[in-house]
Amino acid sequence: MKTIFFLLLVFVAAPLALAQQYKWVDRDGKVRYGDVPPPGVNATRMKPPAQGSASAPAAAAKKDAGKPLTPEQAFRKRQEDAAKERETQAKSDQEAQLKRENCERAQTALRTLESGQRISRTDAKGERVFLDEAQVAQETARARQTVSQWCG
Repeated sequence: MKTIFFLLLVFVAAPLALAQQYKWVDRDGKVRYGDVPPPGVNATRMKPPAQGSASAPAAAAKKDAGKPLTPEQAFRKRQEDAAKERETQAKSDQEAQLKRENCERAQTALRTLESGQRISRTDAKGERVFLDEAQVAQETARARQTVSQWCG
């Protein structure tokens, strides 16, 4: 019940926070702020709050580059840095996994070529063609180069 009341209060108060603000000097010489200035005073209209644009935080970050960060800004920066680090780590892990798989395939192909078995390929007509010794030697050299590329 308290949560519903709190949410209702937030929704009612939110438009008031976005209301136009004024600044004026009262009879005692004190600066006052409010959404409705009293009649007969020289009130200055305050700049309205910035609308939530995507470029505003970036521009503010560039403008405040020399200033120390608030705790909230420091927290957000740490969160962004951690997200970038996780993304970089995930990409690195994916590349390492791909390299391991390619290494295993290349080693399997090299073992097959070095096994002494007859090696065959399928030609363009769909017929099986056996490789001669020179072709096997050429494929073995290519497989060794692939192994050194992926496993080295």
